[in-house]
Amino acid sequence: EHQFLKGQEEMFQNATAATLKQMITTHIEQTREHITNLDQVFSIMGQQPERVMCDGAKGIVSEGQRGMRDTQSSSSVCDVAIAGAADRVEHYEIAAYRGLITGAKLMGQNEVVGLLQQNLQQEEQTAALIEKNLPMLLKTAMQAKGMARGVSGS
Repeated sequence: EHQFLKGQEEMFQNATAATLKQMITTHIEQTREHITNLDQVFSIMGQQPERVMCDGAKGIVSEGQRGMRDTQSSSSVCDVAIAGAADRVEHYEIAAYRGLITGAKLMGQNEVVGLLQQNLQQEEQTAALIEKNLPMLLKTAMQAKGMARGVSGS
């Protein structure tokens, strides 16, 4: 979550579409809540949280950074790259939370399950919101590049 929070802050700085900036702002706030929930999970489990570099998260963030660099000449295309990167982050987190929830259920840790399910629900909602708005962002980018002839909105 910490790695993705840093990536989201960078995405916010590079995003131009108001809807995208608002989605990122909302999810930054949610990610801070996720970190708090995870701290509670560690406390319930009698463990001390420790930041460990996640290679998967590092790769996804790095890929998003490269996408922003490669598209910086067109703000609307960069917005599409940011939305795509954010969607990949959400699906990575969804998979991770689903696995953690399964483990917590098997251990009978109902309070932990509840905290993890809160995080999972927000990740799923964010992914759905990104996916709902991605066609509009793509259409805007295509129009900016003169490629939108014959493209119908959904």
